[in-house]
This record gives sequence, C-alpha cells and structure tokens, in this order.
Amino acid sequence: MGRFLTSEHPGERSLSGVASPESPKNGWTSLQFLRHLDHHRPEPRGPYARGPARIQLYAIWIYMTRVSPGAQELAVLSREIVECARCPRLRTHCRETARARKRQFKTHRYWGLPVPGFGDPDARLLVVGLAPAAHGANRTGRMFTGDSSGDWLYEALYRFGFASQPESVGRDDGLTLRDCFITAAARCAPPGNRPTARELAACRGYLERELTLLNRVRVVVTLGGIAHQAWLRASGWWDRLSPAGRPEFGHLVESVLENLTLISSYHPSRQNTNTGRLTREMWHAVFERCRTILAG
Repeated sequence: MGRFLTSEHPGERSLSGVASPESPKNGWTSLQFLRHLDHHRPEPRGPYARGPARIQLYAIWIYMTRVSPGAQELAVLSREIVECARCPRLRTHCRETARARKRQFKTHRYWGLPVPGFGDPDARLLVVGLAPAAHGANRTGRMFTGDSSGDWLYEALYRFGFASQPESVGRDDGLTLRDCFITAAARCAPPGNRPTARELAACRGYLERELTLLNRVRVVVTLGGIAHQAWLRASGWWDRLSPAGRPEFGHLVESVLENLTLISSYHPSRQNTNTGRLTREMWHAVFERCRTILAG
C-alpha cells in the first residue's frame, strides 16, 4: 500500500506483522485486528481513540504481551507520550501543521501527536535529538523519520551497523534498530524548532524514565546544545556536577561519566549540513567512535 498514508484510513491498512496467538495464519488485516482487540484490551481514552494513534496504541498493547518487562515498561511509556497534552502551545502547533500540511505532503495523513522514542530496548547506544520536525516526525510519527536530518542519521546508523536500512521514510517501512535507541528532549514539534524552557521541563520526565529503563546504555550521543543540556538534566549530571565540571558541548567532544561515555555532536540540520558546518566526514566520525567504544 506504499510507504505513506494517503487517502486510506489507518484502519484499512494491513498489520500482518502484529498478531496474537489466535491470529489467522497470514496475520490480521487491521480491521480484523481491531475487532479482535475489542474483546481483549483496554480502550484508549480521549481524543486518541481514533486515527493513526489508535493503531499504534493497539500495536503497543500486543507488543507488551510478547516482550520482556523492561520493554513492556517502555511500551507503556510510549503510550503515555502519545496521549500527552501538557503543553497547549505545542499541541496546537502540531494539530494545525497536520491540518494544513506542506504542499509536498498534501496527500499524506499526518501523525500530529507527541512522538515516542524508537529503537532497541536493550540498546547500548542512545541518540538524543531536539524535537520532532514539523513535516518529519510530526508527519510520520517516528523520530527522525521523513526529513533531511533523518536521512543523515539513519544513513550513518546503517553504515556502522545500528540500523537495518539506510533510509527512514515512515512507520511501516520495515526499519529496525540494533543496539540503538533514539529519543528527543521534546516530543512535540515546536514552532520555529524552539521549545521553551518550560516546555522542555514539562517533557523531561519522559526522558528521565527512558534513561532508567534503558539500563544497558554505554554511549550517549547528543545532537545539538539543547539536547546536550536536556540529557545532562534528565540523567542527573547537571545537578551532580559544578558548572565548571559539566561536559561542554561541541562537535565530537567526548566525556566519560563513570561507566558511560557522552559524545556531543552538531545536529544534522540543513542549517549545519548545507553550510558545511557539519560535513559527512565529521558526522561519520561520531558513529565510528561509538562503534569503537562499544567494541572495546
């Protein structure tokens, strides 16, 4: 049915990869899947009981019945993130962007909701970005998916063995991450790519919980100064260290914090990549270093 949602309603799309022990041999169509779940799962509440979020929340519910307790807790957290409405300015912006749509994506059905983290629950590499892009993750519903920054990120992750493919275009494109988890300082696309300090603080609890659940992480890559500070705050290092002792932000600046290595990097935004501030060689060096540390 293609890589993007077009005029099809999400309820009409195949979910053959998500099945229960009672599912048909070839998997459910999503309509069969939802009818089956009517008898076996709690009902999503509020404005998220319909549309793309309904499909994702039900997929999360099935996923929780088949994985480890840690992965289950991440799935619960993902559901909470998708249903979050703490920041009215951000929620309004995401809905309006999803309603108006960019000309290039006029036929796409936008996600328009908070975006949860994505990746391997047993990851040793954690990548922290700023926030979903208005016409990237806010459209596709997956971190760094569907925009130029994601093109750079997933190409590098694939090159160094952390991703199953070099492109990320939609939630149904078959991409999986290996030993890597991607998250962000904010979960909603902010106007002008600038979340306020209050909005970042409101979102911090989600990052804190992810850090607790992702207990095998050995290397953290922060993309941009805001993501760098957000991770330091969420991890507790901001308060534990004096201002002079906090790891500085800069490209490929590496800091060792007990048994964890923090690597900061320029964000692969067009502003950085088009101007040459961040070159492909500089970018690949970040993930080459990650691979070297994890191989040690």
